[in-house]
Amino acid sequence: MGFWLIRDAVLVLALGPFIYYALTLWAGILHFRRKKQGLSSTRSDYTPPVSILKPVRGLDREAYENFASFCRLDYPEYEILFCVSDEDDPVVPVIEKLQQDFPNRGIRLFVGAPGIGASSKVNKLCRLVEEANHELLVISDSDVRVEANYLRDVAAPFADPKIGAVTVFFRSLIPGSFGATLDASGSAVEFTTSALLAEKLEGIRFTLGATMATTKERLAEIGGFRELANRYVDDFELGNRIAARGYRVELASTPVWMVYPRETLSEFVRHELRWIIGLRNVRPGGHAAMVFTFGLLWTILAAAVSPSVTLAGLYVTSYLVLRGAVYLTLGAWGLQDPVARRAWWLAPLRDAASVAVWLFSFFSDRICWRGLEFQVKRGLLIPARAAAISSAKRQRRTGEVLEQ
Repeated sequence: MGFWLIRDAVLVLALGPFIYYALTLWAGILHFRRKKQGLSSTRSDYTPPVSILKPVRGLDREAYENFASFCRLDYPEYEILFCVSDEDDPVVPVIEKLQQDFPNRGIRLFVGAPGIGASSKVNKLCRLVEEANHELLVISDSDVRVEANYLRDVAAPFADPKIGAVTVFFRSLIPGSFGATLDASGSAVEFTTSALLAEKLEGIRFTLGATMATTKERLAEIGGFRELANRYVDDFELGNRIAARGYRVELASTPVWMVYPRETLSEFVRHELRWIIGLRNVRPGGHAAMVFTFGLLWTILAAAVSPSVTLAGLYVTSYLVLRGAVYLTLGAWGLQDPVARRAWWLAPLRDAASVAVWLFSFFSDRICWRGLEFQVKRGLLIPARAAAISSAKRQRRTGEVLEQ
């Protein structure tokens, strides 16, 4: 009797990921059809002056081309501000070459930032906001490359005073390594599916690091970047806090390009683990609920307990068809992501890696970020050295209590 109850429960729960895939397909088709048909209500002629802020550390693949794409934008007035931690950073010569090649673009480089918190990136953003000449701020990661219409797409929604922040989806450029292919084949699709479903159910309440755009006024209302200096997922926190004040977070029309490094398989796993540990600390409920979206896991379980080969085959076929449809519809058609178009068939392998990383994330709170080691605790970044000292102090206190 007990086995039949467990079997029936597994068969029912295994339908959950299929419903999730169908809902994301519905949300994605509606979103991208509206964007492609030009049905957005934003004003393309709204082009206020913009300050592009680039906190950087180290040298990304094709860094010069990434930065140069921001210098070739079809936009009337904007400046680009970079900030590095020290003058010996290998990215400095690249930025200096950029200044030489685009002398009329208004490119400024700043070295050093106040040590407000554990996040070097946010510390740099605090300085860049103070140095920015314009009210509208656009922040993007250093591994991002953009099209000429990028700023017009990002700035246009701010014509509506109810918009508090704008973010964008991304698509992928890879060097061809297996780790990068596996990473890029699913990352853009997964972020897009979760964001579009959230948009339909509750509205967008976060921004993505590929682009975080807001105004100095809205930023000041949430306490500025100073309030995020010890937060790991600053992009999520920025959008979430702005949305909490009653403003909308809008998705810009055109995805940006994410330029991946030549990753090994282990580097891909560490990258995924870094992201999901952050999710577990910021949204533990959402992290736990991910188990109900793992189609591969539930399909295997359903096939294993199915009372017939026919039913098992139906579960497997449904999973493969729906998963392929999500990758091809949202990734290849919606995002126009060339990696998703070529490597959509890797979806089951990508899903297997996601399940493994999700399980491991329950047993670790340590990450490596831009060469620096941190512990993540309740969404806060704690430098590894500080975490080790704190742990040693707790052990000493525990020892003293035991001795007493």
